[in-house]
Amino acid sequence: MANKLEITLTRSLIGRPEDQRVTVNTLGLRKMHQTVVHNDTPAMRGMINKVAHLVTVKEQ
Repeated sequence: MANKLEITLTRSLIGRPEDQRVTVNTLGLRKMHQTVVHNDTPAMRGMINKVAHLVTVKEQ
């Protein structure tokens, strides 16, 4: 696994369930096409899997 993950919000949160909105906000994503970098941990992977249909992930 890579040490860092580059996560980009690619789909809108409009009409999504509240738990998915909270997960995206917890990842640090606020706007469309915003990119954040996080360490690759099991907790991060779990959050990404929950909203995988809304984000794109690139390993660094």
